[in-house]
Amino acid sequence: MRIKKYCSIVLGVLLLGAAGCKKLDLGPSYQDTDLTFWQKPEAAAQVLNNCYAGMYSDDYYFFNESLSDNSFSSSSVNGGAAQSIAAGAYDGRTNRVAGEWAFHYGGIRNVNNLIANIDKVPGLDAGLKDRYLAEARFIRAFHYFHLISWYADVPLIKNEISYEESFNIARTSKAEVLAYVLTELDEVAPLLPLKAEYGDAEKGRISKGAAMALKAKVLLYDNKWSEAAAVLEQFMGGTYGVYTLFPSFPGIFQPENENNSEVILNLEFVPVSRTHSMQRFFIPFTEGTLISGMAPSQSLVDDFIMTNGKSISETGSGYDDNAPYRNRDPRLEATIIHDGSSFTTKRGETVTIRTAPGTGDNAADKADASKTGYYFRKYYDRTADGNNNSGLNLILLRYADVLLMYAEAKVMMNQLDADTWDKTIKVIRQRAGFSDPAALNFSNYAGLSNTAKTDLVRRERRTELALESQRIFDIRRWKIAETVMNGTLYGMKVGNSHLIVDRRVFDAGKHYLWPVPQADIDMNNHLLPNNTGW
Repeated sequence: MRIKKYCSIVLGVLLLGAAGCKKLDLGPSYQDTDLTFWQKPEAAAQVLNNCYAGMYSDDYYFFNESLSDNSFSSSSVNGGAAQSIAAGAYDGRTNRVAGEWAFHYGGIRNVNNLIANIDKVPGLDAGLKDRYLAEARFIRAFHYFHLISWYADVPLIKNEISYEESFNIARTSKAEVLAYVLTELDEVAPLLPLKAEYGDAEKGRISKGAAMALKAKVLLYDNKWSEAAAVLEQFMGGTYGVYTLFPSFPGIFQPENENNSEVILNLEFVPVSRTHSMQRFFIPFTEGTLISGMAPSQSLVDDFIMTNGKSISETGSGYDDNAPYRNRDPRLEATIIHDGSSFTTKRGETVTIRTAPGTGDNAADKADASKTGYYFRKYYDRTADGNNNSGLNLILLRYADVLLMYAEAKVMMNQLDADTWDKTIKVIRQRAGFSDPAALNFSNYAGLSNTAKTDLVRRERRTELALESQRIFDIRRWKIAETVMNGTLYGMKVGNSHLIVDRRVFDAGKHYLWPVPQADIDMNNHLLPNNTGW
């Protein structure tokens, strides 16, 4: 972000796991004592920047797709063993399961450290202090939201605790943590500026809109449809700032359009100073230079509808199995690279990507290439350096998500009508490039059952937000993971059959919650009992 994007060293003991700085370039080392560090006028800003940097992980952001039915991961390192988790072969010792817990508690520790010491900083303007604290409390709420999404009951730590205390803290019920998150978001929102009130030098900071968009998401995840809809209606009405759909769907994710009108909250990066290397795992092998560790699934490709608004399996859709990508949702080409796709390299050359077996470096049968025959195009940064390290921001919340959350809340209350449709699905499809009235007019869907309308909204969410770290949370909260994550994961069609890429296992009796990490239980048996099945 325009605020300093480095991970400064924060004083204080390590709490329940690793620090919040993961895979980030470190800034200057400070040799100060606890007292002298906080006597620096810049101390509060430095620690807050560290909280921002540790808000979320680029590794988790992308490899979450491979924990869902959206993609396959062939990497045993990146994503914290995503392939093993998708296969149901994990426990409390698995890297991602233990790392997620440690990551978020490291971030919470950093926030609590700032809150406990900010009054020591000399000459800090009172208004700026209030804003810093509001930003930090939002980040803490964000961490807790992720923790309860994965583990349900987790320790609720609101203040700094001692090293000794960390071995005796118990888990707090999910309901209590959830209530705390919502209260925090309500309390910090009035203290945060609108997005437009931040100057160019502070783009990327948490705004009032971010707080209320996250509140709506928390409510939606908890099936509080009417409460979520009320917040979202205010959001769409401009109460929390003016946000609009960016005119170009592909343009949302291009470096020249960072912090555009649609972006509510970013995980911020800056070329050279702070970058991520994730794109090398999902772009065409010849451009990525490393293994294609994350490949889109046939299931995701199949969910992109036709330009006439019908799914590929519907009568009258016009789908041609011999030309499977013709007359499809324009977001398919903007999101996924398939056999025959045009691709512009970093060198400015436009090439045709061939992924069918036997066709070259990008072919599905080539070592280290995509095993599904598909690559992701979304988030491809042609301005990345020679090693494909990208400074492109990762979007955590955007306005299309707000509209889709509203459509979901309304359909779950059996209230998806023409007015709601026109304000949500229709405008999203228009922005994507649909022009056929059959895909845009609610009258063509009004006669569907509410179950069918629900499926339509969920499919729209999947295709609009693919590769944005949303699908894994959606299939878990909708309780459909045991359906979509059990069985075979397929790749492109070759001849008369699809490539068989992976076998997925999801046990509804235990896999909806991750276990508390074993290492933490070994140190603190107050974290028991563990989640069901673990």
